[in-house]
Order: sequence, then structure tokens, then C-alpha cells
Amino acid sequence: MSTSPAGPPPPADGLVSAARRNLRELAHGLSHASHPSTPLLAGAPKPWQRMLPYVVVLALTATFIPVTINVLTSQYDVPGALAGALGVAQAAPLLMLAHRPLQAWWIIFPADIAGALVVLARSTGPDALWPWTAPALIAYLFLLLALGLRETRRTVVGVWVVTAAAGAALHLIAPDRAADSALLLSILGAVVLVIGAAVRERGEATRRLAEQETISEAERAQRTLLEERTRIARELHDVVAHHMSVITVQADSAPYRISGLSEPAQEEFASIAAAARESLGEMRRLLSVLRSDGTEGDRAPQPGLDRLQQLVEATVRAGLPAELSLAAELGEVPPAVDLSAYRIVQEALANVVRHAPGARTRVSVRAAAGHLNVLVVNGPAPKPAEPLESAGTGHGLVGMRERVRLTGGTLDTGPLPDGGFRVAARMPLPPAMSPSAPSPSEDQ
Repeated sequence: MSTSPAGPPPPADGLVSAARRNLRELAHGLSHASHPSTPLLAGAPKPWQRMLPYVVVLALTATFIPVTINVLTSQYDVPGALAGALGVAQAAPLLMLAHRPLQAWWIIFPADIAGALVVLARSTGPDALWPWTAPALIAYLFLLLALGLRETRRTVVGVWVVTAAAGAALHLIAPDRAADSALLLSILGAVVLVIGAAVRERGEATRRLAEQETISEAERAQRTLLEERTRIARELHDVVAHHMSVITVQADSAPYRISGLSEPAQEEFASIAAAARESLGEMRRLLSVLRSDGTEGDRAPQPGLDRLQQLVEATVRAGLPAELSLAAELGEVPPAVDLSAYRIVQEALANVVRHAPGARTRVSVRAAAGHLNVLVVNGPAPKPAEPLESAGTGHGLVGMRERVRLTGGTLDTGPLPDGGFRVAARMPLPPAMSPSAPSPSEDQ
């Protein structure tokens, strides 16, 4: 007799295991709060907003304790001592709604059931609510609202199911009671829980969106910073490569241009040329990494202070009234400072065109005390003109700061009282390059 292989479990077994798993998750949700004991509105910016939940729960407790005691004694003929104990048990935990609503439910729910059993034993009028008294029903709705605002969907659904089941069981005990509040609490409780959950989920979605926007802005700023650094590295490569090529040519041609060089001197020049060629190769390999996106380098010479006049004239032709004040004797400016000064002026003028079209602008470049001072100041935009961009990201300023930091200088930017804007860069010049330093020809 052959035995058939074991097949998949019957569907009934799968349903039973799924039901057990859901019951375990439901029990865990009802017994473990899904959030730390942080009060509602704890992150609000204003103190009165942070105090509002405490004021509300204090007012609820101060209202429901005496009202519950009065209703139990007057409408249900409950003795005063017992009514006082039930009133405190059913309403005092409302103080916990601001920070521990699930723990408050563990106290209020059994107290409401005990109150229903006490009321069941008393003779009441035909219009008296049962199993939940009017104060207990309203206080329970506030409790459900707090749960909906704080707990997960599984937990609030579990609370509603347990509440509805308890109401149905109490109704079955005394079905002859005319004014049945069990169905009323089930319906109103479902509405309140849905409202609370909707508000909570909307708040979480808004918070996550704000966090994502903050992260995106930080990533965008970091990406802009990296792109600007890559651009600066490419431009400096072209500047430095020119000087390294000159060194290589001079070192290689020195034995032919200078007669009478000793053999050690010729070897020294050869070593200098070899080191320069090796440095050029390293820079080209680095540049190939920076241009790994497939972009081609700019073959034109990098601009400098000698092209500021052309830049300002082009800006004037674009409709921006700008004037340039360029010192006649700047001396020898290092290539990095020369390029950075041009790019700073270029970006500052572009910002004026974008954000304050038509504003009168003044560009000044001076050398003083061993520093190159670049100043771009614009006034407010004329009233009829509309800015091309209503809000900027500030990423142009990121590039300016990177360039100034590269040269060891400082950058000062900010709005002016009249509505204009100021960009001031101060970059150091080597002593030998400063116009105040004497040249070799002047020493002779």
C-alpha cells in the first residue's frame, strides 16, 4: 500500500494560523504603546501651544469627575461613595491623554464596564442610557480621539473592536433596556477614530515631507558644492598646466641656451624637466577622473582680470547699467586669484541680472595691503522691473565662497539697507606680487 506525498495544509489550517497571528498582533498592539511618552504638540514652537494639551486634559478631568458622580447619584441611584469611586476611576485617567492615552484606556475601559454592571443592579428610568452613561460615553469619545491621534491603525481598530464587543455582551445581558448606548458608542467611536487617524496620518505625511525637503535641499547644496569644486579643479588645471609646461621647456632647453653649464647642472635641469613632465601626467590623470562623465574640457584660455572690461560691457548690453573701476597698477596677480576674481564678478553680475534686473551696479577691483579687493554692489531694482527669479537657492554664493577659500581669502555678502546687495571678496597676494613690493629692476 503506497502512501501519497504530503500536500499543502488545508485552507482551514491556514485561516486558523492567520487568525492566531492577527490576534497576537492585536493583543500586542493593545498592550504596548506605539510611541514614547512624548506629549502632544511637544515640538510646537510656542510655549502656549506646548501647554495646550495639558490645559485641555485638566479641563476635561475637572469637568467629568463631578458630572459623572452627579449623574450616577441622581439618575441611577448609586450610593455616594460608590459613585465617587466610579467617577474618579472613569474620569481621572483623562489626565494621561496628553502623553499616555493607551495606558489611560487600560484604566477607563474596565472602570466603564464596572460602572455598567453597577448601573445594571440599580433601578433606572426608561430613558436612562445603558450600558454606558452619558458622561462615560462622552469621556470615552475623547479617549478614542486621543488614541486615534497617537496610536497605529491596528491598535485603534483593536480598541474599537474590544469596545464594541463589550457593549454587545452587556446588551445581551439586559436586552430589555430601552435606551441602549452600546450601538451609539460603536458608531460615534468609529467616526472619532477615523478623524483622529486621518489627522495623525496627515501630520506624519507633512512631517516626512518637510524632512525630505530638508534632506533634498542639503543634498542639492552638497551636489552644487562638489560640481563647483570640480569646475574649479578643471580651470586650475589649465592654469597650472601652462606654467608647468613653461618650466619643462625652460629646463629642457637650458643646456642649449646657456653655455658652459657643468654636467651636474645639466643633470639638475634634466631632473627638473622630468619632475615637471611627471606632474603634468599626474594632473592629466586626475582631470580624466574629474571628467569621467564624458564632458570635454574647455580649450580656450581661462579668463582673468584683463577680460573684466569685456564682461561688464556685455552686461551693459544686456540691459544692466554697470560701471567698472579697475586699478591701473595691480601688479602680477597669481593665476588662481586672477581667475577667481573674474568668476566672482561674473557670478555677482549674473545674480543682479536674475534677481534685480535694471539695478545700477558698480564693480571695483583694487589691490591694497597685500590683498586683491573685489567689490560688486548693486542698488534696488527699478519698480517697473520684475525679477527673473523670485527666490534663489544661494548656490552661486557657494561657488564664490569655494573660490575665495581656495585662495585663502574672505568673502562678505549680504543685503543693503536700501534694498540692494553687496559682494566683497578679499584675496591675498604674495609679497612679490603685491604692487607695493619693489620689483627686481627697481633694486638695481
